[in-house]
Amino acid sequence: MEKSNKEKVVALLKSIETGESEPVGYIDPSNYTQHNLGVEDGLAGFGALLQQLPPNSAKVNTIRAFQDGNYVFTHTDYNFFGPKIGFDIFRFEDDKIVEHWDNLQETPAEPNPSGHTMVDGHTEITDRGKTEENKTLVKNFVNDILVNAKWTNWPLILTAMIIYSTTRTSPINYQDLEQLWKHWRNKVYS
Repeated sequence: MEKSNKEKVVALLKSIETGESEPVGYIDPSNYTQHNLGVEDGLAGFGALLQQLPPNSAKVNTIRAFQDGNYVFTHTDYNFFGPKIGFDIFRFEDDKIVEHWDNLQETPAEPNPSGHTMVDGHTEITDRGKTEENKTLVKNFVNDILVNAKWTNWPLILTAMIIYSTTRTSPINYQDLEQLWKHWRNKVYS
């Protein structure tokens, strides 16, 4: 049975630890762009990175993996050249990986002031019916705040959401955020 792109990415990341060669075949050998500034493009760049690792030294535990169209996103607990938490994005064309972005951060020794680590929390999607609505919310946030610097109204909404989510003793769910969003939207936009 053919593996999903998400399964291919998880297998490729795990191959950093195991040395298994099959997952490297999921990379397009003639068209692979690597956006990590420390790694060259193509299979040669990926191979050179692996050669830098002392044998049997790497550990890879993918905590979350999500697929959306031709993109796969992973949140991974790594240990190579020291413990790190990584967020990786892979783009596929014709079932092959053609592009990769990542962001790696050293794993903090202690949980944050709220008692959370960088990897705790839910790992499964539970509200698939809200996918398009959530994408719209994120797209609006990116366009309003990151692209157009329209901070009007967003600080109040974001601050309320952050305060609410960090003061709860149980995991926050979509219904809670939706109620909070409606409350602040009505307060700010009325």
